[in-house]
Amino acid sequence: MTTSTHTEEITVMRDGLKLHGRIDAPQGEPKGPVVILMHGFMADLGYEPGSLLQQVSDQLVEAGFTSVRFDFNGRGNSDGSFANSDVYNQVEDAIAVLNFVRDRFEPAEISLLGHSQGGVIAGMTAGMYADVVHSLALLAPAASIKDDALRGRVLGVPFDPYHIPRRITLADGKHEVTGKYSRIAKTIPVYEAAAMFKGPALAIQGEQDKVIDPNCARNYGNAMANCTVSLYTNLDHKFNGDDRMRAIGEAVAFLQTHHEVA
Repeated sequence: MTTSTHTEEITVMRDGLKLHGRIDAPQGEPKGPVVILMHGFMADLGYEPGSLLQQVSDQLVEAGFTSVRFDFNGRGNSDGSFANSDVYNQVEDAIAVLNFVRDRFEPAEISLLGHSQGGVIAGMTAGMYADVVHSLALLAPAASIKDDALRGRVLGVPFDPYHIPRRITLADGKHEVTGKYSRIAKTIPVYEAAAMFKGPALAIQGEQDKVIDPNCARNYGNAMANCTVSLYTNLDHKFNGDDRMRAIGEAVAFLQTHHEVA
């Protein structure tokens, strides 16, 4: 049976920036429980019908959740500059959206789900708000951005980690990040922050993932007190592959089990 979906565009303010977001909810069930979705480094909230976060959102609504997605600053339809976006100000974005959800849907339970760098942001935010976040799902969490920065690489582009340039042009030749992005990435407490979250967590990674370290999901499993790790043979970093829908289904079922929604 297909659930009828109520969709609403939202704006969340964060330090003068307008963050664009979208709420998808089952008709007649506007109060959740709520899952906040966080996209990856080069992505957005998922505007295309076949995009990863759109498919995740569809399955969440079908399972009885309210899904809240948003564009990080400098991405999609949110204010800001791509080049000036970094892990710390994306955490600020996530906190602003979390507080929006708390005000809008309280006392609904809130979970976080993040893909790639969005998984890093979700893990760190869950650790900071361990008393607020109910459960956590990480899809190909890009924790190795820290190791990459220490070695002098960002998305495969090399730089001198001891003399970081002010701007780094990415491989596509169209986007760049400031040196601050990599300076922050070198020092972020990826696993330490996530480990402060003691609730149920799930980390999923594909064995065809060539973008991040193959042990990222396992490292979250080792660092966190209550984190299940699930690996899929036919899945790459963007969750392309024969196992895509099965992996999404596992993430949704995990959240459903811990929220006890029908």
